[in-house]
Amino acid sequence: MKRSFHGKKSLCVLLVTALLGMAVLGGCADGTGESSEDNSSKESTAESTQPDSTESDGSEEADASGDSKETEGSTEAGSESESASGQAGDMYGGSIVVGVQQDIDSLDPHKATAAGTKEIIFNIFEGLVKPDENGNLINAVASDYTISEDGLTYTFTLRENVKFHNGNVVTAEDVKYSLERVSGLLDGTPLISTLKTIKSVDILDEKTVQVKVESANTELIYSFVAAIIPAGSGEDESADPIGTGPFSFVSYKPQEGIVLAKNPEYWQEGLPYLDQVEFKIINSADTALLELQGGTINLYAYLTDSQVQALQGSHQVISSASNVVQALFLNNAVEPLNDVRVRQAISYAVDKDAINDFVGGGNGTLISSAMLPTLKENYVDLNDTYGNAANVEKAKELLADAGFPDGFDLEITIPSNYEFHMQTGEVIVEQLKAVGINATIKAVEWATWLDEVYNGRQYAATISGITCDSTPGYLLNRFQTDSKKNFINFQNTEYDEIYAKAQAELDPAKKAEYYKELQKILCDEAGSVFLQVPASQTAISKNLAGYKFYPVYVQDMSTVYITE
Repeated sequence: MKRSFHGKKSLCVLLVTALLGMAVLGGCADGTGESSEDNSSKESTAESTQPDSTESDGSEEADASGDSKETEGSTEAGSESESASGQAGDMYGGSIVVGVQQDIDSLDPHKATAAGTKEIIFNIFEGLVKPDENGNLINAVASDYTISEDGLTYTFTLRENVKFHNGNVVTAEDVKYSLERVSGLLDGTPLISTLKTIKSVDILDEKTVQVKVESANTELIYSFVAAIIPAGSGEDESADPIGTGPFSFVSYKPQEGIVLAKNPEYWQEGLPYLDQVEFKIINSADTALLELQGGTINLYAYLTDSQVQALQGSHQVISSASNVVQALFLNNAVEPLNDVRVRQAISYAVDKDAINDFVGGGNGTLISSAMLPTLKENYVDLNDTYGNAANVEKAKELLADAGFPDGFDLEITIPSNYEFHMQTGEVIVEQLKAVGINATIKAVEWATWLDEVYNGRQYAATISGITCDSTPGYLLNRFQTDSKKNFINFQNTEYDEIYAKAQAELDPAKKAEYYKELQKILCDEAGSVFLQVPASQTAISKNLAGYKFYPVYVQDMSTVYITE
């Protein structure tokens, strides 16, 4: 029976050694489709009725005949389809509305910048591989892959009979075209920076594609989540996106939202359940709350603590560690923030405990550099550097030493559609007053923030979140001097040198030590004031089930279904 919630009041296996990494939360800017070299994870702790932001590893050289020893790259994606195919037929059908906080910046999957865009188009596009809800790489358009022992050759076997939304079967030509486009081999302009290492993409037979790269990188395999699109489609994707995902594109209206329809020929048997999903853009926290309570939207993520309290009892409110690093980002190129003493003073002046308690209900994880604690072996706890509570006297001392005994004026630009960041800004403004810094908030629309702050770097300070894939390098790559995603203009020669060593290192333990060194440099230099990894608190209509949290910034609607 056809059902709809409109108007109702209800809702690599190889990765594990590297896990989990990040793009950008509310005010979330990601790495423009770029993985461990230039982008902007979330631990899966929720129960079965449970989305989100975006990737790592592998490794043996095959000779011309392909006769050498090779290692398996990933496991088959079978568990979800097996469970789905066993579900009762009445779980299928219906439509829901998902509230999202920002507009789409591009429907071209290779050019999308914002994490908020990627959380949506995850449902439309797939790469050769993709992440699952446990942070592992699973096969998608590829049914299998191998990586040569020296890490320089990747061989992908295409899954049988995977179809694009236009009905055409995916071919080796489509894969070759897609990889050449994102790597820059097609026109000299790489769209995903990590994949510019690709030297060649060769079709061995109709179901086998071989990719050769310039240098080995244990995190590169995660970059192959890059969307496979029809050969030659190129710029047409931004107007008429065609992928292989569980849902196909129906329509898009700027500032309103995007509508997706069930892909009846999706390769993963039994999925999806829903006939239609609408992602509705809601720029106001107050509006989001009213629409949840009124039943005009059925699902909304990244709630503040006050929103959670208002929805208790009427909705399922579930929580999971996010893959977002929230920070008071400081533009290191503008005065007086170009003085490390001033940046350090701000770090001492901010009370992270108070921010976490007030905005996130105490559910966030406090941090002092750009790395997720869930990345475990790659993470180093640096919270003792500045402390989690404010040290007003130390902050004043540093400001006086820098020539600002009476403080200074500071404008903090924040995307107004993200209530979590707006509330964080309000707390920080009050905290900075104690050390003489007169901070004011400049609230801007998301498109303005993306254009002027993230891309244009025309700002002094901002509050946002950065997300990443499931590789530790994903969060740290953007702080290289020449990274086009280095929107804080951080410059440190030692940092650049160590990052290069980390990327070249094949020993996971040694690579992890390099990553810890990078975190310490970023912290000591107070590149920005890193605040917390917020908990992702999501409101879901009581009549929905199957929603999953991911260790990357996506909203997977393929497993969601209506229970009555």
